[in-house]
Amino acid sequence: MKLILPLAALAASILAAIEPGTPAYRFDEVKSKVLRAPGGDEAAEVRVAAGDTASAGDLVRTGFWGKAVLSVPERKARFEIGSSTRARLAAGTPGVLLTVEVGRIKALFEALTDGSAEARTVAAPGALLAVRGTRYGLEVAKDGRSFLAVFEGTVEVRPTKAGAPPLLVRADEACTFGPKAEPLSMPMRSMGMSEHSWGMRGGTGMSSGSEHGMPGAAPDGKMPQSHGGGSHGSTPMGPKGH
Repeated sequence: MKLILPLAALAASILAAIEPGTPAYRFDEVKSKVLRAPGGDEAAEVRVAAGDTASAGDLVRTGFWGKAVLSVPERKARFEIGSSTRARLAAGTPGVLLTVEVGRIKALFEALTDGSAEARTVAAPGALLAVRGTRYGLEVAKDGRSFLAVFEGTVEVRPTKAGAPPLLVRADEACTFGPKAEPLSMPMRSMGMSEHSWGMRGGTGMSSGSEHGMPGAAPDGKMPQSHGGGSHGSTPMGPKGH
């Protein structure tokens, strides 16, 4: 009996790992404290090392100095996860590879050349981010306000609020959105933001609780107004952005 239960658990985990449509995750790089909670159970958290794997439903947390590079090889996706970040892997929504609850990431997607129609989206409070081959930075504050900076390609911001139109955000544009705020876009240069400065600053600082961390924020911390550039009502990428 002592052998049967572990073997059954192992068989279940193998079946889950090979279930069609379930992406496999791998930690390519790990710096300082990075934790993984299997199935989202924080009571069972384990410390992550480079080369470790993760599964759909797991929760990843980074410490104050923690950073990680998480890849999804079969979807040609890679996420650079910044410090003090909480993210869930494929947390139940079809096509979503990562849900950022708070913190910051840099997402890198290679173009799919095999004709695959697999969706590759990232979820944040208030919106789904659908892509074609692209690079972008995303930062989520504790109150759910989010800042998107697109470095290459195009990102379609799909609000989760019923009836809200999607917004296409192109290279060198930024976008703000949240659970109670529709997406607004603006040129990155108008905010003093670039891919280089994103890397140097570690994002905008808004996820660390800074009231004025967002570039171009008003003194009261409100979202900046749109200066155009994005396209409300533009032809969306289809039901599955890839």
